[in-house]
Amino acid sequence: MTFNTSSILAVGMGGFIGANMRFYVGLQVAKYFPYTIPLATLFVNIAGSFIMGILIGIFTIITPSDSMKLFLLTGLLGALTTFSTFAMESFILLENNTWYGVLNIIMNVVGSILSATIGYKIIVSLFSIQVP
Repeated sequence: MTFNTSSILAVGMGGFIGANMRFYVGLQVAKYFPYTIPLATLFVNIAGSFIMGILIGIFTIITPSDSMKLFLLTGLLGALTTFSTFAMESFILLENNTWYGVLNIIMNVVGSILSATIGYKIIVSLFSIQVP
């Protein structure tokens, strides 16, 4: 991959969509689940990790263009998932209530890794892919 106009546009367009998806999810989750734990961040981190696992699994079957990978993985999912937001929310929770902070960190980290693994395993098993 190279840093050129098409890669910049792919990341930028994916990022635009992912960031707006993140904003919308945040509004919807806050409307229906106004809890202390930042569930919108948890949801997008877990869902984004699951989708990334699925995509990486699919990419073992087909090879998309570099622009498509940049659009989907770096742009869309990079903007949708919110690690910097997660870090700041966790810091604030730890400062205010250690238990909520630790719970938030565990749910995000374990949930995201588990989701990425499940997404990947689903694709690999559906298509009977032999991975080393």
